[in-house]
Amino acid sequence: MIEVRKAEQRGRANFGWLDSKHTFSFGSYYDPKHMGFSELRVINDDKVTPSAGFETHGHRDMEIISYVLSGTIAHKDSAGNIKTLPAGEFQLMSAGRGIYHSEFNASDSESLSFLQIWIQPNSFGGEPGYQQKDFGQAPGLTTIATPTGEDGTLHIKQDARLLQLILAPHSALTYDVPQGRRVYVHQIDSTLAINDVTLNPGDGAKIAKESQLELRNDSDLPVKALVFDLP
Repeated sequence: MIEVRKAEQRGRANFGWLDSKHTFSFGSYYDPKHMGFSELRVINDDKVTPSAGFETHGHRDMEIISYVLSGTIAHKDSAGNIKTLPAGEFQLMSAGRGIYHSEFNASDSESLSFLQIWIQPNSFGGEPGYQQKDFGQAPGLTTIATPTGEDGTLHIKQDARLLQLILAPHSALTYDVPQGRRVYVHQIDSTLAINDVTLNPGDGAKIAKESQLELRNDSDLPVKALVFDLP
């Protein structure tokens, strides 16, 4: 079963400095039909004006992934991390028993666009952690986060995996879904066909009880998406 969540159906919050589109219920946007999927709780598509950002605020017991689409994030947290996160890089902050951080657009002239993703952890109250890495733009599926941090991936505190999908024009691959697992796909660029459904930028797909997915790019442009392997 593949259930498509169209980009235009998402919730929205616009504060002037921030234009955010919410795949799942978040903040003042509440929809009981869209409270998350498996342990995936948040996918916010955020656009931040130059020099603006999120003032210092706290989190606990959440795995928070940021993926920059364009621009650069300036990050600072209570664990002493002062980082910049440019386009194409992934950041994983494990909030653990509690952490405070701020996120700003590092540019005073260019806008910032990034995905903010929250995944519920399977262990609580631990030491906060920070990871950041550029995994490149290789065609196919690139594993970004795993429960063990194997092979240089980001270590996530959940039985979940995050993969980056890049397909060249007029190419395809097959993804075998492990038995009993669920998959969520968030479309970033161009048009992706998954079996008999099509995703456009900003669309998402909840996938359950499928053993195999054909991921196909029938367009003349490269496709980019994020694929979540979930319990």
